[in-house]
This record gives sequence, C-alpha cells and structure tokens, in this order.
Amino acid sequence: MWGVDPGLLDDEARLRELLVEAARHAGGKIIGVLFHKFEPQGVTGVVAIAESHISIHTWPEFGYAAMDIFTCGSHVDPWRAFELAREELKPKNVNVFEIKRGLLPEGEGETV
Repeated sequence: MWGVDPGLLDDEARLRELLVEAARHAGGKIIGVLFHKFEPQGVTGVVAIAESHISIHTWPEFGYAAMDIFTCGSHVDPWRAFELAREELKPKNVNVFEIKRGLLPEGEGETV
C-alpha cells in the first residue's frame, strides 16, 4: 500500500488495534500479538491467529506498508481483513497478490 499517511504508519498502538480488529473481522481466532516500533520510524507487527497470521511492515518515510494476510480453513475470510485495513489506512495505491498455498485439490498443480 502506497500513499498512506506517514503518521498513521508510525503509530504502533493504532496499527496494533487495526490488525487485531482485522483478524476478528475476518473470523480468525487470535492466539498472539507482537509489535515493534523502530527508531526513528516504522512499525512491524504480527497477529497470530489459529488459522495462520496477519502481519504489517511500515516505512513511514515512503508512505508505504506491506501486509501479509495468510489464512487457512473455510470460516476465515482474508478479504474482509484486507478491506478493513484498506478503509482505515486509505492508501492512494494498492497492489494485491493472492497466492494459493498448501494442498491443492487432486489433479491440480504440478510436481517439480
């Protein structure tokens, strides 16, 4: 996410609140939360959920945040977490990559 307010990207407490809220909004069961505020700026944080994790790494000096929303199971919707984060962070530009990880249904994919 680019074009995010640098003050927000440097606000550890607000980012922690946002990711916890996003995990709940997606339907995840939170099992741990760890955030770190860098000096002079930037925040890294992860919300571990029983279904995997949601993480964020910020570079306020560039107005940039990288998020990873990794889930498994059918009751967690990662897109709900993403939409909430996008609403709160209000980026000017976003790149989203969806990566199917884990086991594939029979006959899909290839062995290398």
